[in-house]
This record gives sequence, structure tokens and C-alpha cells, in this order.
Amino acid sequence: MNMPFYVAPEQLMKDRADFAQKGIARGRSLVAVEYSGGILLCAENPSRNLRKISEIYDRIGFAGVGRYNEYDQLRIAGIRHADLKGFTYSRDDVDSQALANQYAQMLGQIFTHETKPLEVEILVASVGYAPDGNRLFHIRFDGSVSDEDGFAVLGGEAEPIRQRLQQTYNNDMDQSQTIRVAVSALAGPDRELGGDQLEIALLEREAQGRCFRRLDHDEIGAVLTASTDA
Repeated sequence: MNMPFYVAPEQLMKDRADFAQKGIARGRSLVAVEYSGGILLCAENPSRNLRKISEIYDRIGFAGVGRYNEYDQLRIAGIRHADLKGFTYSRDDVDSQALANQYAQMLGQIFTHETKPLEVEILVASVGYAPDGNRLFHIRFDGSVSDEDGFAVLGGEAEPIRQRLQQTYNNDMDQSQTIRVAVSALAGPDRELGGDQLEIALLEREAQGRCFRRLDHDEIGAVLTASTDA
């Protein structure tokens, strides 16, 4: 009779974490930044059809980095959860914290019990009726959750991008300033990113009903060009 190989639980968890982190590190990074009018979601994404950023519900946005098919499944699950809760109770009962907790339980369960963890990090962002009502929930591959303040960074080069944002971030910035700061942080000092290399969306505080708005490449390019001309 063949005896199964024994692997210590600590080593098993470490191997799964290393596997997930390597997969996430291969993807391009993403930032979410609070500004005076709401929340900006900005990702380096040259694809015209595969989206990293999307709408979940009226005042809630979703962003993901890592393996596309995996975080897109999570996006769809979040939309279904929010739609069901809003239909069953009230649209005001759809809450970003409850959604983030659902995601955390799902990712934690997969990381602990499945052979392969999901190679993703996701962000659930909701814009409040006042600035102190904004929420940024960063959920990692192992189900751990952090409630970010001011800005959040996801993806392989998160630490240098976070350091650049810390030097330039101000929550009183307007929309155009925030776009330029976010793009500069993603690009770093050695390169430039054009509008066709970026995916940007806004959660606008003053919008009626649905607050999510996606910017097209021409709008992004106009903001970045204005910065260069200035």
C-alpha cells in the first residue's frame, strides 16, 4: 500500500501563497484614489475589451488584478449578490462592506480548501453621500481584507506605486488633478502612459442613481495632454 506524502500545513499554506503572489505579480497594477468629487479607479490596461474596472451597483465599483477569468467570475458573483439583495429588500440595503465580507469568505474558503488558490486581488469601492462615507476594501487571494483610507494600490508593483502616491496624494484634488496623480504613480519616473493604455472610471458623489462613469480614451488623453501643455 502506498503511503501519501505528508506536507506540513505551514508549508502548504506558504506554497499556495507564493503561487498566488507570482500570478498576481505578472499583471499590471491598479489604483483607487479618493478626490473631492468621489473616487477614481485607474488601471494600466491596453485592452479595449477586457475590463479590470466595472460597476457592481448604484454607488459601488469593482476592480481586479491578476488572472482575468477568475476575477471576472468574482465580479459576476458580486453583481448577482447585490441585485438579489436590492430586489429582496431595498436598494439602500446593498452595502459595500457586506459585499467585501462575502468576497473575503469566498476567497478564504478557496485558499484553504482547494488545491489551487485564485490568483487575484480585488477592490470593492463605494462612494458616500459625504466624503467620510467613502469605502475602499482591498481583498487579497487568501481572504484577508483591509479598509484603505485615501487610496488603495493592487497588483505586482504595489509598493513603489504606493510610495509615489503618498508623496503626491491630497484628498482636496479635483478630478483632473487626481487623474494625473494616479497615472503618474502607475507610470513611475521612467515612462509615460497614454490614454489608450489606461482604463479609468469614476464613482461620482453628486450623480443621481448610478454613480459609475467610465472615461473613454479621448477624455483621458485630453486631461493628460492639458497637463503636458501646462
